[in-house]
Amino acid sequence: MPGTVEPRSEQPSAAPRAHRHSRSRTIQHPVLRMMLRIGGSILALFLLFHFLPLGEVWTTLRHLPAYLWLLILAGYLGAHVVAINKWRLMINVSGAGLSFRHAVRCYFSGLFGTLFLPSIVGGDFIRSGLAMRFGAGRAAIVLGSFLDRVLDFVALMLLAALGALLVRGALDPRTRHVFISLGVIIIVALAVLGPLVFWFPARRFSFHIRRGIVRLRQAARPMRRRPQTVLAAFCLGLFVQGSFIWLTAQVANVSGLRLPFRAWLFAWPFAKLSAVIPITQGGIGVREAALAALLVPFGARAVKTVAVGLAWEAVIITGGLIAGLTAFLLGRLPAAAGLPSEASLPAAALQPKIPAENPRSAPR
Repeated sequence: MPGTVEPRSEQPSAAPRAHRHSRSRTIQHPVLRMMLRIGGSILALFLLFHFLPLGEVWTTLRHLPAYLWLLILAGYLGAHVVAINKWRLMINVSGAGLSFRHAVRCYFSGLFGTLFLPSIVGGDFIRSGLAMRFGAGRAAIVLGSFLDRVLDFVALMLLAALGALLVRGALDPRTRHVFISLGVIIIVALAVLGPLVFWFPARRFSFHIRRGIVRLRQAARPMRRRPQTVLAAFCLGLFVQGSFIWLTAQVANVSGLRLPFRAWLFAWPFAKLSAVIPITQGGIGVREAALAALLVPFGARAVKTVAVGLAWEAVIITGGLIAGLTAFLLGRLPAAAGLPSEASLPAAALQPKIPAENPRSAPR
């Protein structure tokens, strides 16, 4: 009829569909990447057991006594407690103000997350992100966490260099030349890139990046004024990494793979660094293959080495699960009598109070 308005049929908007589609892709991509890494680990283990007798590996693992598993696991977690103090030392020297209880919760959450992420770097993001809920400065947490990982890397390289010096007679000249060249490249890279991080002119970046750089430089000032704190953290890092090597050597001794400790000093750090390559889940398969290859010059049988590597992998997985449970319980328990637990507090109450900075202080 004239003058009447035909009711329009409601057409579903394309925006919600696009949002749902993009959200599903965001969810699927991490799952797909994790499945690919798990597939990479299965492939690496399949190739290992294709060339090695699986029955002998299993027999070696079965003959490890139960008390040894418990002692190695306790030592592994104890070394991580030392690492917690090291990390807390590095972030608090710049003013993060993180308590030990919060540091344990953040660190153990990251340790648990490494079981499902490509490498230990993913766990660093978890512990830093959680620490920003409790700490007093994001820049201090970011810089302290980054330098904490750098100290671990330098400690590993120092132990590997010490092992290489002690076992240089067991390496053929070509292999020795390769490792010496690699060490020189790493030292030169750290010597060149380290100062550039602090001295690169911030005015070449946008305003927001300049502001972040200014905050990082402000967080670095207390570290430069207190080098003894950084040195103490580095010594703790040496102790932690050395403890992991010693614990692995004890598992090897009980399993029948008796090698001089200097051989483990040389091989273990390089095997651990190989696990950082994000092609398998947590470096499973890659670490064992690298360790077997590095210990061949010392007369180690690949079967025994892979069995020791898998035993250490079981310790890492069990320790990560215990760390996750500990972090979960710490988030539920009250901090003190009569106080609510952190899980019951609103999100706004857990946000760090960061003092406002004058944007004009950022260099132009």
